[in-house]
Amino acid sequence: MNGKYLLGFDVGSSSVKASLVDIERGDIAASAFYPEKEAPIVAVRTGWAEQDPQMWWDNAKLALRKIMQQAGAKGEDIAAIGISYQMHGLVCMDKNQKVLRPSIIWCDSRAVAYGERAFNELGKERCLTHLLNSPGNFTAAKLAWVKENEPELFRQIDKVMLPGDYIAMKLTGEAQTTISGLSEGMMWDFKAKRPAKLLLDYFGFEDSLLAEVVPTFGIQSVVSEEAAQELGLKAGTPIGYRAGDQPNNAVSLNVFNPGEIASTAGTSGVVYGVLGDANYDPESRVNTFAHANYTTATDRLGVLLCINGTGILNAWMHRNVTSDLSYSEMNDLAASVPVGSEGVKIIPFGNGAERVLGNKEVGCSVHGVNFNKHGRAHLARAAQEGIVFSFCYGMEIMQQMGMELNKIHAGRANMFLSSLFRETLANVSGATIELYETDGSVGAAKGAGIGAGIYKDHDEAFSTLKRLAVIAPEESKHEEYIEAYREWKDILEKSLSR
Repeated sequence: MNGKYLLGFDVGSSSVKASLVDIERGDIAASAFYPEKEAPIVAVRTGWAEQDPQMWWDNAKLALRKIMQQAGAKGEDIAAIGISYQMHGLVCMDKNQKVLRPSIIWCDSRAVAYGERAFNELGKERCLTHLLNSPGNFTAAKLAWVKENEPELFRQIDKVMLPGDYIAMKLTGEAQTTISGLSEGMMWDFKAKRPAKLLLDYFGFEDSLLAEVVPTFGIQSVVSEEAAQELGLKAGTPIGYRAGDQPNNAVSLNVFNPGEIASTAGTSGVVYGVLGDANYDPESRVNTFAHANYTTATDRLGVLLCINGTGILNAWMHRNVTSDLSYSEMNDLAASVPVGSEGVKIIPFGNGAERVLGNKEVGCSVHGVNFNKHGRAHLARAAQEGIVFSFCYGMEIMQQMGMELNKIHAGRANMFLSSLFRETLANVSGATIELYETDGSVGAAKGAGIGAGIYKDHDEAFSTLKRLAVIAPEESKHEEYIEAYREWKDILEKSLSR
């Protein structure tokens, strides 16, 4: 084995994080991110969101330089490189690999109408059976916006890529992507098992615009002489893995098989589960992409439930109702109230339209408050219960698609720091929750180890993953949690029917 470390990059919209993982011990040798303050997102118009890809590259170099110094590492010490990245972004390159315009990133909404028009004109059933989603506001629709609104620039495009593909290109000089990447852009046909000709033809895109497809895990390409000199790496170092941030979060938590689920609960909340058969939600309330270990021979689909109104509600509650307490003290206060918050219910969807609700914007609302009985402890608990209930509402859709909910893997961060949140989720969903210490750049590094053949499989790669806690459902409390959820769900469905 050549090299002592695996290098992982995690290219987010806020920063780029880099980590070195010691191959033998499996732990983090060094880690850093840039910028230390949140990276800028340019919004020329309302609903737009753009970033300069060169900024990602510059931040990656700065983070890399810092971790190499921290570890006292040299270029030849790096055995393989993996990349995680913000999903759904559009990077347009000319034939000289020059960026033609700022990247239209994941949270930019300008292309919604283009995706909706394609969905209606191609037909709902055709789109869902081939793409497993509505074309929506994903990468292909963003490219359609460029074609219509910037035709001169569009004619100069040689290749379109995702943010992680751009970083890999800067490392190697090769324009490449993956099936998983194409699927997140709505450019993979799960029925034909090839690039999605139906959508490419509809938008008038030539097949040649797509980069070469390489495996998610495998020797995709190697560091070029030019990049090696620029970064202080060794030319020929393999790129062994790349994946979008949500599939990579699942990889980081060793979630590969049907029935396994990864979850995060920060400002917004995500439940990402693995499905063993190509399937979709007929109402497109959750998204289905190729998971990191999908191949044309083996279906491994990542079903993504995203809820905007999760941790942001808890933060709002802390800021406006319990500002004199720490988050830990607020959690203790909430836990002093019985299951069901003695009738107080909070619908948490106060952060814009929710896909899980058919893109309706129902807002946040508080129900059942009795001025003579309830206080801020009830509100604090009802907020956390409402967030859990919104997860479970979406997870019911995933179950309808054939997914089993047995085990939820999560990092110990954000809402998962709350024992009340964890226990409520376990008891309502019926799934056991396992908490781990990991992050995206570490997952990318270990993914590179799998792809480069340094680890024989994912179980070996993640054998040192530290499990911090296990929270199992409590049979004696199950019914009271379910009853509280039923009451919450009844309030939500009445508001949706108005």
